[in-house]
Amino acid sequence: MNQRLHLVIRGAVQGVGFRPFVYRLATELGLRGWVLNSQHGVYIDVEGEKPLLDAFLLRLPAEKPPRSFIQSCESSFLDPAGYDAFVIRESSPEGKPTALVLPDIATCPDCLDEIFNPSNRRYRYPFTNCTNCGPRFSIVESLPYDRPRTTMKSFVMCARCTAEYHDPTDRRFHAQPNACPECGPTVELWDTAGTRLEGGDAALLAAERLIRGGSIVAVKGIGGFHLVVDARNESAVRRLREQKHREEKPLALMFPAATMVRTVCEVSDREERLLCSPETPIVLLSRRERADGETPGWNLAPSIAPHNPYLGIMLPYAPLHHILLHDLGFPVVATSGNLSDEPMCTDEHEALARLAGIADAFLVHNRPITRPIDDAIARVVLGREMILRRARGYAPLPVSITHTVPDMLAVGAQLKSTVAVARGNQVFISQHLGDLETEQSLRAFNHETRSLQQLYEIVPELVVSDLHPDYLSSAYARNTGYPHETVQHHYAHIASCMADNGLDGRVLGVAWDGTGYGLDGTIWGGEFLLTDAQGFRRVATLRSFRLPGGEAAVKEPRRSALGVLYELFGTGLQDREDLLPVRMFDAASRQILLTMLTRTVNTPLTTSVGRLFDAVASLAGVRQISRYEGQAAMELEFAIAGNTSNKAYPWRIVDANVDSGSSFLTVDWEPMVDGILRDIGSGCKSGVIATRFHNTLAGIIVDVARRIGEPRVTLSGGCFQNRYLTECSVRLLEEAGFSVYWHQRVPPNDGGIALGQIYAVARARSQQ
Repeated sequence: MNQRLHLVIRGAVQGVGFRPFVYRLATELGLRGWVLNSQHGVYIDVEGEKPLLDAFLLRLPAEKPPRSFIQSCESSFLDPAGYDAFVIRESSPEGKPTALVLPDIATCPDCLDEIFNPSNRRYRYPFTNCTNCGPRFSIVESLPYDRPRTTMKSFVMCARCTAEYHDPTDRRFHAQPNACPECGPTVELWDTAGTRLEGGDAALLAAERLIRGGSIVAVKGIGGFHLVVDARNESAVRRLREQKHREEKPLALMFPAATMVRTVCEVSDREERLLCSPETPIVLLSRRERADGETPGWNLAPSIAPHNPYLGIMLPYAPLHHILLHDLGFPVVATSGNLSDEPMCTDEHEALARLAGIADAFLVHNRPITRPIDDAIARVVLGREMILRRARGYAPLPVSITHTVPDMLAVGAQLKSTVAVARGNQVFISQHLGDLETEQSLRAFNHETRSLQQLYEIVPELVVSDLHPDYLSSAYARNTGYPHETVQHHYAHIASCMADNGLDGRVLGVAWDGTGYGLDGTIWGGEFLLTDAQGFRRVATLRSFRLPGGEAAVKEPRRSALGVLYELFGTGLQDREDLLPVRMFDAASRQILLTMLTRTVNTPLTTSVGRLFDAVASLAGVRQISRYEGQAAMELEFAIAGNTSNKAYPWRIVDANVDSGSSFLTVDWEPMVDGILRDIGSGCKSGVIATRFHNTLAGIIVDVARRIGEPRVTLSGGCFQNRYLTECSVRLLEEAGFSVYWHQRVPPNDGGIALGQIYAVARARSQQ
């Protein structure tokens, strides 16, 4: 006797060939009914004999398309409806969207074979895709995911593409961005005035000639423009740096193939898997040291990543990149198409204006980009992946949390901005938006905040922001008109790490970063927070010191060093010209800074571990003025360079606030700084000092954890992007018997704050 099976499937099931897969499975089993996309996921109604329905239900998750995943599958058996065939129905736009939008997916092997097959009609076509690959988040405008709701709606499929789209046996069956040279987007090469120079394949070949000749070419990709130059050409790379106003920050590289990467970097199996994954992030890899007599690999321009033992490398992920890199045969710099600290350009006319004076030519196309999506950045830490910038390939896949929440919006922090919306137990996190310090960045923040709400039809019952009253994101939240709550910055870090690891309940959170607004109005950044569902308690912190010049100290590690040294020597610091940070200022400047410190004028207090890194980098002679965020701390880590010592400096932990009634432990770093000064005085190398400093910080974490006694410890904040610090801390904590958790899918830096804001509120509301 026939029965009917009704299924509601939620997860990443749109834009991955899921409906065609269901169609093929149902028809193979001789079942009848229908499948459709809805804003909630995929609905399936199928009828036939009970054993066949059971087989359908079992094979569905086992044989699903490779880029899909099923979060939930609700099933119910019903009376048959009398269907006479199995069909794919038109999508249903009813209800509030809960279906997942997939990230943009790197070109699959089947499409690559076609692109480089001269007898194929898509030979060298830069917009080749199928249900297993291609643009998704960068082209979708609304849900459900169908061509009329994407930026491909203006490209009418030709007869052959239409036939593929409607053929259940074809891998382009219902591939929404399906196109070919006859009916799809096209490329053109423009000069700096926007005049068309070449079109089609001739445009690609002309762009390649320019790159070979040392020109800077702005290339429009999937999520925005890259600025591309020959990575072997030092003068071209230097010119790019000068015109982009990017003095020393490392530039990303794109290599034609993974085998070529091994000629310049050490690549573990896990790192290669990450490089070649469908997400294709920029992967931070250690440079190789050539053996004596070894033939050099690519002679990369020295100014690509000065003073840096790592290179940020990605592989081609779009057909346009594959064609360019295949023809060039050498690595290129592929850095974001913007001025420093601005969002990527996505529109060719905008690019002409904003990249004027940087690019020599523009390789553009006419497929609109819905939103700017930069390249993600990842590295392997302790044998597993850690996302440092969550963008293309990862956004906007959600993070599932352990509590159900009303529709919410979280607007993150000020730096490394992301925003997030929540529905049910899903938190949808935007791509990396950048620092909210330029007009363009703020405009991108406003656009994406609206876009994410519109995509999921979220009308927030609550907007959550950082506690800092002067953040532009906080101002945005206050002005929405919706109910508004704030979450302290470092608690948001810990909550983010908890959500990333599926944790609930009580944990000891270590939140170390550069800056965050504390409950007492000072700058926190070296915090130990004991958290539970009700919130958090600050159980330990680093001893504070002053930052002469406030924000100026972020860019000048020598100022942080003066603040630390003032705690030790007071006004006697004026005469300590034996100390490098003191010598870095002329007598007049030194006197002004000391006067500021003495009178506490524009010298905010901080407990920041990030600024302590800066101070030690200055003391050790590693870096006095930073050209980009985090440079001093990074170079202090790099200075370790093979030092394997387990030695650490002494520290002291005191309960300095008992009398105030708000008792917490204070980690006094003065013994450590005394030890560093003794090492400097005895001529100790900076690498030895750096190693001992890192070991000291890890030891402090274990010491505090033992005193607090909570068995679960989480590590979050920008300082834990530092591979050595993270690995050393985890190792020592585990040896001491603690369960340790650190970031994976969501960055430890401020890119995870929006997630943490939502999870912090969700935990509190679960107790109401």
